[in-house]
Amino acid sequence: MPILNFKGKTFVQNHHLAVKYHQLVPKKDLSITDKVSLHDNLIIQGDNLKALKALLPTYAGKIKCIYIDPPYNTGNENWVYNDNVNSPMIKEWLGNVVDKEDLTRHDKWLCMMMPRLKLLRELLSEDGVIFISIDDNEQHRLRNLLDEIFGEQNFIQNIIWQKKYSPQNDAKYFSDMHDFIVCYAKNKIDGEQKFGWERNLLERTSEMNERYSNPDNDKRGDWKSADFSVKTYSKDYDYEITLPSGRVVNPPQGRSWNTSKENFQKLVEDNRIWFGDSGNNVPSVKKFLTEVKNGAVPISIWGYKEVGHNQESKQELKEIFSEIQLPFDTPKPVRLLQRIIKLSTSSNDIILDSFAGSGTTAHAVLELNKEDGGNRKFILVEQEDYANTITAERVRRVIKGVKTAKSELLRKGTGGTFSYFELGGSIEMESILIGKSLPGYEELARYIFYTATGQEFNEKKINRKTNFIGETENYELYMLYEPDIDWLKQNALTLDGVRNFPKFKGKQRLVFAPAKYVDDYTLLEHRIDFCQLPYEIYRMQK
Repeated sequence: MPILNFKGKTFVQNHHLAVKYHQLVPKKDLSITDKVSLHDNLIIQGDNLKALKALLPTYAGKIKCIYIDPPYNTGNENWVYNDNVNSPMIKEWLGNVVDKEDLTRHDKWLCMMMPRLKLLRELLSEDGVIFISIDDNEQHRLRNLLDEIFGEQNFIQNIIWQKKYSPQNDAKYFSDMHDFIVCYAKNKIDGEQKFGWERNLLERTSEMNERYSNPDNDKRGDWKSADFSVKTYSKDYDYEITLPSGRVVNPPQGRSWNTSKENFQKLVEDNRIWFGDSGNNVPSVKKFLTEVKNGAVPISIWGYKEVGHNQESKQELKEIFSEIQLPFDTPKPVRLLQRIIKLSTSSNDIILDSFAGSGTTAHAVLELNKEDGGNRKFILVEQEDYANTITAERVRRVIKGVKTAKSELLRKGTGGTFSYFELGGSIEMESILIGKSLPGYEELARYIFYTATGQEFNEKKINRKTNFIGETENYELYMLYEPDIDWLKQNALTLDGVRNFPKFKGKQRLVFAPAKYVDDYTLLEHRIDFCQLPYEIYRMQK
């Protein structure tokens, strides 16, 4: 497989591994929920690379659908490269606006995307899928990058979305009418691969159903005719057919019929073949409406009448934010995101958008849940200053309702909740020694549990009385810790502490504590592996 090389690639290939885990700081006053939780719908303000890493302990392998709308790198977006990669060359890039005059703008864009895509892949479930909006500036490079990270065998489709409904007559060469939405599965069901992403069918429209009729009053109902020949040639399926009119026909040149002569006769006897009103037409197969009622297979071109256009999305935002001017030139319409979510998820799945912008993804999830009673969850990440005032505020208004809205659903509000978090300081074990930037109990527990086990952490399992922070199939984990340097200096795992652990359930115990005042024989007797903070945080051998 050809590999795309670009300036800085060697420094960012594994940068996602070097990104530190950061605390996620809850903001109750900015949330709409009785209890702020990482298992709620989420809106996170902060650098999306760090935020994705911070989500790993809770959501690694749990996200069914990812949609992102990154900078298209047109040279007019004023985006800035800000990843603190350990390279003198890349450090020179920091803080500088990437514009059309920047001769390394494509390299910078790829360096920005690579570690994010790697973390996004870790967050995807094994049957998950990612959709990425892009245009011609970077589409071809993005495809190469995705082939490398996801595997070219997991490419699903390059969807064409008609983003405008009228041409630009002042265009220099061509009127640009479309964007791309590139789609890759984490695992594509193909050949020997039997498990992976399975797309849903689309809801059938009345226009689709109107194509069916019943010209011969078939008792089985409405039908439409389909070609009886196929382009894959087979000698056994190449035979003469005598029409009711007496005319003899053969398959078109280079093609054959789609079944054997024997099966063809059975189809004729079952009235599944249509020869036209006069009996002189080339045979076609009856496809009954009752056989396709379950849905329609999606096609690779999405017109604006089906899924909306840029002007529609601007009107949607104007309806919600009538009082302010918004900083979005090309927001995405709700119908477009709903199409993606319907194709790729079930009613209890999680959808992630790490370039959240105006919050369209959350809006689409909330409306779909209201319409079909689903329990889908969204996770939005936005690093810009408008994360609260626009991204989260849109979600608040969609939940509560916009009284002046034309849409009845938007007027009444969808209902729902979300928890707002800000990206906090990094979790660095060395800081425990000096009492600097000590993480909270829950944040350190999340970091330790995920780092030690590689599994999802659930803060609901924490029991502060027993110091229990969670368990796996083979281990129970405990942590003696308070974010207080004096407490850490004065406390340790003691004999009384060992004896006060809950009743032994047959699982080895991992106990994290600042120190221990217990001999190794006692630890062995009580099936305890002692791990001293901050040093012995390690990944268990699987």
